[in-house]
Amino acid sequence: MVDNKNISRRGFLKTVVASGAVVAASSVGCKSPKEEALAQKEVPTGEMTYRLNNKGEKISILGYGCMRLPTKKVEGTQDETVIDQDMVNRHVDYALEHGVNYFDTSPAYCKGKSEAAMGIALSRHDRSKYYIATKLSNFAKSTWSYKESVKMYHKSFEELQVEYIDYMLLHGIGMGGMENLKARYLDNGVLDFLLKEREVGKIRNLGFSYHGDVECFDYLLAHHDKYKWDFVQIQMNYIDWKHAARDANAEYLYAELEKRGIPVVIMEPLRGGALANVNYSILAMLKRENPEASAASWAFRYAGTPKGILTVLSGMTYMEHLQENIRTYSPLVELTEKENEMMLRAGEMILNYPLIGCTGCQYCMPCPYGIDIPAIFTHYNKCINEGNFTDNINDDNYAKARKAFLVGYDRSVPKLRQADHCIGCQKCEKHCPQSIPIAKNMRMIDKYVESIKRNEKA
Repeated sequence: MVDNKNISRRGFLKTVVASGAVVAASSVGCKSPKEEALAQKEVPTGEMTYRLNNKGEKISILGYGCMRLPTKKVEGTQDETVIDQDMVNRHVDYALEHGVNYFDTSPAYCKGKSEAAMGIALSRHDRSKYYIATKLSNFAKSTWSYKESVKMYHKSFEELQVEYIDYMLLHGIGMGGMENLKARYLDNGVLDFLLKEREVGKIRNLGFSYHGDVECFDYLLAHHDKYKWDFVQIQMNYIDWKHAARDANAEYLYAELEKRGIPVVIMEPLRGGALANVNYSILAMLKRENPEASAASWAFRYAGTPKGILTVLSGMTYMEHLQENIRTYSPLVELTEKENEMMLRAGEMILNYPLIGCTGCQYCMPCPYGIDIPAIFTHYNKCINEGNFTDNINDDNYAKARKAFLVGYDRSVPKLRQADHCIGCQKCEKHCPQSIPIAKNMRMIDKYVESIKRNEKA
């Protein structure tokens, strides 16, 4: 057995190499015959698991997150910033056909284009067949006034092409603390306005998404008798249950909501994709329990199992992601007590590896100096998980790890957007819901890159 609490970087790499022999066929880009067969397995229709909201309406346990919609290249550029509307339409049609009926968007998603894209895709269907969630995303100070916030609210109706919104959220509660909460929603009368909109039926369910300062969370729940929250959205996965990067872990947040009977919407069940690509030693443990189940399916089962969970959001950019998640939840097989303990143990193991807890939410972007922060962290974490990270030239894995990191870095992040262009201004850090010391990590990654560029093993 490996002592995960005291594992060194070199020890970690040895563990990865050893474990790789066990699950090499399950690594990225190399599926076992069983997994290939599963990928071709028919996607169930009519078997989706549903949960009831406080109005008795059936909500699919799989929610369609609209933060990362499919994109296509713009002719003449390397940019992939235009939403592929045809692909969005196909995804929405497929999701509805297979029982998904909850769609979560925001004026802030996809550079402000998500609501319009979802409006086009969903308006092609019977309005009674889906539930749309959006947010009052008045992050910028210029939108904090009553007039500008209400303007943003009304624009959501236009973009989504709806006469009522099923689920409206106060977006990003906790970011900036109580001062921001008061300025964005309380002192300017915006929350009072939303409550009145709920009374007249323009909003059918009112809630908030929690992103940080627990004082804000506790304040809004302490006034539940006044606000009567219909639901609350929190980040929950098998790492955050005990070890959230924010002020409070998911165990506390869930317990506070559950005892008040407030339905819970889950975001980041994969922690920005990190739990879909766990390192080999953890994947080996999961494969011993169920050789055919993916790491992602385990994470989704974990998020959907507790009672009171209304829906689990997933940003499904690719059709295969949508299909796999539908399989997982059609129907949901809830975790046993033994499996739940295994997942929490996996979370402890992950925390002992030097990963950066980026979820790819993009709140840190755009960087004023053009750095692609999420892409850099994604590549770094991928190399950690695959055992391609070492600065010890005497390590047997050094040459392979060096090549994988440098080649993959240039392929996934354009040179002008890499970590060496960070000046340490820390403007991004105040927007990070995970409280990541971004500038410090950029320096670390840049130092590592320069080190392995200089030291090529003969």
